[in-house]
Amino acid sequence: QVQLVESGGGLVQPGGSLRLSCAASGSIFNINPMGWYRQTPGKQREAVATITGDGSTTYADSVKGRFTISRDNAKNTVYLQMNILNPEDTAVYYCAADVRVEKIFSLSMDYWGKGTLVTVSS
Repeated sequence: QVQLVESGGGLVQPGGSLRLSCAASGSIFNINPMGWYRQTPGKQREAVATITGDGSTTYADSVKGRFTISRDNAKNTVYLQMNILNPEDTAVYYCAADVRVEKIFSLSMDYWGKGTLVTVSS
């Protein structure tokens, strides 16, 4: 089993920045894609950004140029740097991981964290 714990959420003003972290533990030796997803009440969860074990990244169009995903394999941690935040970015952000690289950007990744709330408001 793999455990994922997110941190770094909070309240930020429009135009501000925030960095999320996700620490993985457990049976992580085969983990390949990791990613960030978000969900707001009444809406389907959506993929935000994912990264493979060799560093290839994929982003949702709505965050390209504003968000950056990165990964520290030595620390088993994935990050999401979020810049130029706007109220539409308000959501619960979830970290996800899988052992199959074909799951990149997929909503069916096997392992999920409990989420961290990001609120963008003045």
